[in-house]
Amino acid sequence: MTSRVAIVTGASQGIGRATAIRFARDFESLVLVARNREHLEQTADAVRQAGAQALVIDIDLALADAAQKVVDATLATFGRIDALLNIAGAVPQIDVFDMTDEAWHDGLALKLHGARRLTIAAWPSLKANSGAVVLMSGNSALFPKAPYAAVGTINAAIVALAKAFADRGIADGVQVNSVLPGPVMTGRRRSYLEHWAPLHDMTVEEATARFPVEAGIARYGTPEEIAELMAFVVSPGARWMTGTTLRMDGGEVKSI
Repeated sequence: MTSRVAIVTGASQGIGRATAIRFARDFESLVLVARNREHLEQTADAVRQAGAQALVIDIDLALADAAQKVVDATLATFGRIDALLNIAGAVPQIDVFDMTDEAWHDGLALKLHGARRLTIAAWPSLKANSGAVVLMSGNSALFPKAPYAAVGTINAAIVALAKAFADRGIADGVQVNSVLPGPVMTGRRRSYLEHWAPLHDMTVEEATARFPVEAGIARYGTPEEIAELMAFVVSPGARWMTGTTLRMDGGEVKSI
C-alpha cells in the first residue's frame, strides 16, 4: 500500500495539533509545520504513538521562501504530498481604527500568503497524486465587525482564495475546500479570555461562560471536533466536494 503523506501547518497547538494527531489514523506520514520546535516535537510524539511517521519543520511560513523549503523537505523525506492542511495563522482581534499597518501585514503574511505560497509550491505533487487541500478560515469571514476587522477580512480572503484554487483544481484533479470553525476552546482563546476578563471587571470563569451565550451556542467547540471535520473533507467519501465552505460552529451562524 502506498504511503500517503499529509502536511499540517500550525501543528504545534490547538486545531493544528488535534488535526495532526487525527490524521495519523488515516495517513502513514505527517509533516508538522509551525514556529515552535518544542511544541512540534510534542505533537510528533503523539503522531508516532498513533502509528504514523512524523517530520518536524520549525519555520515561519510568513517568510517568502518558507513554503518551498517545506515542500522540498517533504519530498526529500517522503517523496510525495497527498494532503495539505493550511491551519497556521493567528490574527489579532483589534478594532478597525486601532489596527496598524504592521499588524495587518503580519496577519496577511502568515494566514493568507503563507497558505497561498504553500499551496502553490505543493501543487505539482498534489496534482500528481490527486491530492486534497483544506484552508482554515473562520466564522468571522461571514460577519466581519469593527472590533475584529482584520480577522473577518483575512478569513473572507481565505474563503475566496480556496474558491480560486478549487476552480483550478477541477482540471488538475486537486480537491480544495475551506473550513470555518466557530468558537473553539484553544490555548489561544484561553489566553485571550485571561486578558479580556479583568478589563471588563470579570473573572476568567465569568468571561468564559459569557461568550457562548453571546454567540447563541450551547458550548465551545473542541479542536478534536474540527479535526474530525477536516478528516472527513479529505476522505474518499467526500472527493466530489470541492470549492465548498464548510462551517462547524454549534449553530452560531443563524442565516440560511
